[in-house]
Amino acid sequence: MAEFTLPKNSVISKKGKAYKVEGKAGRTKSFKVYRYDPDTGQNPRYDTYELNLDECGPMVLDALIKIKNEVDPSLTFRRSCREGICGSCSMNIGGRNGLACTTAIEDVKGEVRITPLPHCDVVKDLVPDFTHLYAQYASIQPWLKTATPDPSGKERLQSPEDREHLNGLYECILCFCCSTSCPSYWWNGDRFLGPAILLQAYRWLADSRDEMTGERLDQLEDPFRLYRCHTIMNCANVCPKGLNPAKAIAETKKMIAERAA
Repeated sequence: MAEFTLPKNSVISKKGKAYKVEGKAGRTKSFKVYRYDPDTGQNPRYDTYELNLDECGPMVLDALIKIKNEVDPSLTFRRSCREGICGSCSMNIGGRNGLACTTAIEDVKGEVRITPLPHCDVVKDLVPDFTHLYAQYASIQPWLKTATPDPSGKERLQSPEDREHLNGLYECILCFCCSTSCPSYWWNGDRFLGPAILLQAYRWLADSRDEMTGERLDQLEDPFRLYRCHTIMNCANVCPKGLNPAKAIAETKKMIAERAA
């Protein structure tokens, strides 16, 4: 039987702090938040914050900002646009990856448990380390690559029909909710590119203006880089933009198969 052990500093401590609402409050909600500061040398813990929802915005990010501004300024998390565009506030909320800015508090039943995205090293509290994911993104060369000069000398034009092929691809905001929900990526993240990066790779394969299709397919045709996807579909289930990375991966596999035929 396989035995798995965790590093000592990864085991959750049972001693977390609890912050209660001061004074009278109508509607209250508890937020159980993962806390970890590597500089202290202490194990991670869960701190519980009770908030008055009548004095808080409707989204989970509003609650986190309220906690940081009014209760515990040491809480650390990423955020920026608050509109579901930048992908900064991706985290695990109630056991599901998503964006804190687009996840309504009322949609999470009972206590709201908030942790960093799974499968990532933690920089601090709710901030995951995306260094490896960004390196994988750079490896697919996510820019337009051409071999011939543009005949117009200005820009490469694209028909509306060709542009439609990019729908469902260009909208990806690289929040990595999908990759960190993928069991295949959990086990093979060192070599498997994962759904987010493979969707981005197909975005350039589907672009009619790109002239390096063969080169891009050569880089992807690998037992691990591409073929660790087993269509579990967690990626499509959690994507906050409603995209389907598994479909993009399937189309990439189809292009490789057709080329070999």
